[in-house]
Amino acid sequence: MILADLVALPSLLWLSMWVAGAQAEGVAVGLAAVAGFVALLAFGWLGLYRTIVRVMDIGLVMAAVRTLLPCAVFVGAVLAFAIDAEAAVRTGVGFLALGLVWVTGSRFAAGSLAGAARPRGERVVVYGEAYEATRLAALIRGHGSIAPVALVDDNPDLVGHSIDGFEVHRSSDLPRLIDTLGVSRVLLTISPGRERRRVMERLAPLPVRLQTIPDVSKLIAGQVGLTEVSDVDVVDLLDRDPVPPMQDLLETCIRDKNVLVTGAGGSIGAALCRQILTQKPRRLILLDLSEAALYNIDKEMRAVVAREGLPDDLVVPLIGSVLNRARLRDVFESYRVHTVYHAAAYKHVPLVEYNMIEGVQNNVFGTLYTAEECLRSGVENMVLVSTDKAVNPNSIMGATKRLAELVLQGLQQRGGGTKLSIVRFGNVLGASGSIVPLFVEQIRGGGPVTITHPEVTRYFMTIDEAVSLVIQAGSMAHGGDVFALDMGKPVRVLDLAEKIVALMGLTVRDDDNPGGDVEVSYIGLRPAEKLYEELAIGRNVTGTRHPMILRAREEFIPWPELNAILERIGQAGADFDCERTRRLLELVVDYEPIEDVEDLVWQEARRRRQSSTLSGSNVTELPRGAEARQGD
Repeated sequence: MILADLVALPSLLWLSMWVAGAQAEGVAVGLAAVAGFVALLAFGWLGLYRTIVRVMDIGLVMAAVRTLLPCAVFVGAVLAFAIDAEAAVRTGVGFLALGLVWVTGSRFAAGSLAGAARPRGERVVVYGEAYEATRLAALIRGHGSIAPVALVDDNPDLVGHSIDGFEVHRSSDLPRLIDTLGVSRVLLTISPGRERRRVMERLAPLPVRLQTIPDVSKLIAGQVGLTEVSDVDVVDLLDRDPVPPMQDLLETCIRDKNVLVTGAGGSIGAALCRQILTQKPRRLILLDLSEAALYNIDKEMRAVVAREGLPDDLVVPLIGSVLNRARLRDVFESYRVHTVYHAAAYKHVPLVEYNMIEGVQNNVFGTLYTAEECLRSGVENMVLVSTDKAVNPNSIMGATKRLAELVLQGLQQRGGGTKLSIVRFGNVLGASGSIVPLFVEQIRGGGPVTITHPEVTRYFMTIDEAVSLVIQAGSMAHGGDVFALDMGKPVRVLDLAEKIVALMGLTVRDDDNPGGDVEVSYIGLRPAEKLYEELAIGRNVTGTRHPMILRAREEFIPWPELNAILERIGQAGADFDCERTRRLLELVVDYEPIEDVEDLVWQEARRRRQSSTLSGSNVTELPRGAEARQGD
């Protein structure tokens, strides 16, 4: 381009002088050389020779004007002095016009040739509001692996027209575009919500991969990259629209207060921390037993603090267990905590079955010790993050969470200045162990997609919506409240898996479609897993001022009676007596187990004892507490 301009610009100036009748003068050749050389320097200074020609835009025209206009004025002034004003004006105007045509035309022509010569890459259609879609298409046009070929927008005023070289089609044209243009992917620029869900459901049967993209403005600003294009947006898989939060409920228990999050490094705890930080707490105290998890959330929070210019001591990362009463007391006394969000829990159903005593200790007694310290220290509010598996539980995890709920209700009845409340909800998409990323990983690996049972159903909610509602529910607590989040209709997990397969442009392989891409495999219900979940015990449920938060009125156990049971459960745990622990849980929370004791250490000890008995050995290895059981 430098060589081309070096020849063209002086030639165009000489041509302009010739047309204006000024070519015979001796200044013509020298003036043309000087003006052309100055224009080259200006183009280089403006970065015109560092620009990729196939992605140039209107900025090219502006750069050409800023360079050629002063050159034209300079040429006109010299000629006006050397010849006459009329010839000078004609020469200046002619040079400006011809120079603009050359600079813009040559670049766009070179860009078109470069675009036509390079490999096209995967052909994609951009679907969304046409002008927004055009910005995305222009952005990815130079991306080596993606080639936008058309836009889709159902606006009748735009269909059939061309914007920046891309023809606008209606959505009904997509099957034809897929066949004729070889389109294999559709990028959606539509914002999350009901409209995008409707579009995705309509396009799911087509043999293309549907993907959502980050905000186009963020892409252009470089805040996110094209690598963040996602196959599945979990919001699009739920038949629900999140309700905007009520700001006064979000900030009541947080703004200008010292807020403690237990289990801060976990999925729910970390999401709570993110939203709490936006509500301007005085201090945000992160408590977690896992050093790695605490490191990650602390690093993330400190990045926000630095970016927003917040005080350096706003975030306090603390390693500690909710089972360590001394550590809890030191934390509460040192930081004068006002609000506690108790998210520390073991929540993976099979793992808690395999580690029963640890699950009881952490989920029940960790909650008890935290609540007692809240009451002793005068904390204003404590919110327990609970689960739908606590309703009519048949797993150890569910039973321990239900007992933790009863602990808070019993302590509230005993009396104290702290408002103790419980928020109960189902599965969250985006938490650790969430099935959506698991399904996507399995599909990308060629399958099979593993489902426990064809009829298993679950409630689902995005993790951000869930924790927002947890915060808002806690602000409405009077003490001893049980809040249940309205999670909409339960979703059949098989339907969810099939929808993800379709959105990734594939089909399920089954008896009706033996040539499909991905097989669905049923692996059976895991230990203590139920086909369906519930959110409330009984039907005594009323609304609150928030349409997505319900208040459940449920029976609870008076504290003196419950405290006696807790002492017996604690002793059974100290004796490592899984059978006695389970009997006590059955007594207190209507726990109905569907499996034998699954604790791995307990089972191994029992096998060794049975093996010793069968071999006639006089040495019988018993787990701790066996002597107590023999005397029961």
